[in-house]
Amino acid sequence: MTTDFQSRTRLLIGDEAAARLAEARVIVFGVGGVGSWCVEGLMRSGVRHVTIVDNDRVCASNVNRQLMATAETIGRVKVDALKEHLLTISPGADIDARFCAFNADTAQTFGIGGYDYVIDAIDSLQDKMLLIRTACDADVRLFSSMGAARKLDPTRVKVAEFWKVYGCPLARSLRQGFKRSGRLPSRKFKCVFSDELLDNASTPCEARANGSMVHITAVFGFTLAGLVIEDIVGRK
Repeated sequence: MTTDFQSRTRLLIGDEAAARLAEARVIVFGVGGVGSWCVEGLMRSGVRHVTIVDNDRVCASNVNRQLMATAETIGRVKVDALKEHLLTISPGADIDARFCAFNADTAQTFGIGGYDYVIDAIDSLQDKMLLIRTACDADVRLFSSMGAARKLDPTRVKVAEFWKVYGCPLARSLRQGFKRSGRLPSRKFKCVFSDELLDNASTPCEARANGSMVHITAVFGFTLAGLVIEDIVGRK
């Protein structure tokens, strides 16, 4: 039996906006606790052309917050496990899964200028700075996730222009890095962030690891997806 899973979407936003969602090209860098839920939101909303980029494999500590991380997918390449899941939602979707990192060596291989939207869910500070500069210079719509760890209150998740983000150590480090380099992003862009910052209640097993939970990372991810959807639906 053929089912139309977009009927409620079209009922809310109309056929023309739904068609624009289906035509949009989105690339998501980092499909962990934030990025995986962003892609889920995009796919269920009718976006059909998505590139997902990550160079990591699923591990046990991912299961508490990453969409494709389960007891059965531990050890698998994240983008492959996520693509498999997404195709159960939208079997005909165009999903390009790239098992690689975004960095100075690979940045030019993605053809960022060919996308309508870039989602930044990268953890690495230097790579995040490079992606932000690259997307801004390419003049594509960029939405970026700030730090989602060490937070428990979903009502404190917010959206602001990058230079107006407050209470977020990652945003502060990025701004300091841009200023030190003398190369600021060439235009403004919106970020998802929270000004909450809790201390870890126990000593992490991994260096630089911080506690995080799905009800926060998913809100970050769905908010990023919402920014894309809102922008597409709002265009006339």
